[in-house]
Amino acid sequence: MNDFYTDYSEYMARVFPGVKVQKISVNAGFGCPNRDGTIGTGGCIYCDNRSFTPAYCFGTEGVAAQLEAGKKFFGRKYPDMRYIAYFQSYTNTYRASAGELRRLYDEAVAVEGVVGLAVATRPDTLPAETVELLRDINRTRPVFVELGVETLHDTTLLAINRGHDSAIAEDAILRLVSAGLHVGVHLIAGLPGETDGMVLDTVRRVCALPVDSIKMHHLQVLKNTPLCRMIENKELSVPSYTPESYLELCVRIVAEVPRGIAIERFLASSPPADVVAPHWGMKNHEFVSRLINVLKNKCNEK
Repeated sequence: MNDFYTDYSEYMARVFPGVKVQKISVNAGFGCPNRDGTIGTGGCIYCDNRSFTPAYCFGTEGVAAQLEAGKKFFGRKYPDMRYIAYFQSYTNTYRASAGELRRLYDEAVAVEGVVGLAVATRPDTLPAETVELLRDINRTRPVFVELGVETLHDTTLLAINRGHDSAIAEDAILRLVSAGLHVGVHLIAGLPGETDGMVLDTVRRVCALPVDSIKMHHLQVLKNTPLCRMIENKELSVPSYTPESYLELCVRIVAEVPRGIAIERFLASSPPADVVAPHWGMKNHEFVSRLINVLKNKCNEK
């Protein structure tokens, strides 16, 4: 908890009072409709899902087995920890039927110590039957839906090959909230062609919707992605943030976000070996510490 915005720990304390919780990532083998031709091919130009999937998700088959591996990883330090099963990799509502989704989600929430379900997905893969399934699970334990929105500027969504427009994202948020679910939105600063003003405009528009949380991070150019090749070929450029300039942007973002909406993070965390740029050598908690100091100093100057 801090004096300037609602962070992840404060957000979790609202939902799970008196309980320490940890997300455990699950790779359930989902695909992406923006890769297999259903919506598009090639995926979003910046994306490499492997870069943010934890090691314990590879080589361990089955949802329950991955969760048990994650419990061993985190439980050594905190034996009384409770867990959120986090379906993180790719598009985790992209299946042929709600029945298959139910099997996977039910397997997750049946694991001992799992007190919630988090599902990362795209706004355009949420048919009514899937939302109803999530609503049903939410009757017994909290369900968090993390939507990859990235930006609400349609010109940018087209440039990054996102495969949907901002209206679809806004509609998905409203339908999920109407179902009583916890809704989080992923946003990226530094997308091709975007200014700080455009980033802040997206933040304001998202905060005008009934969301519970925002995950903010700066764009990382990853090896072997279309974005990397396009930059090398001088087909496009992206804003070049330094830690200092991104800190200043985040100060402005914090000012736009009401206390009722949590900001879960500010930095991406891809393995350094996969990152072409920028190389800051900084983890999210280190960045947050610097941000809080800047916010304190600005407050003292008033």
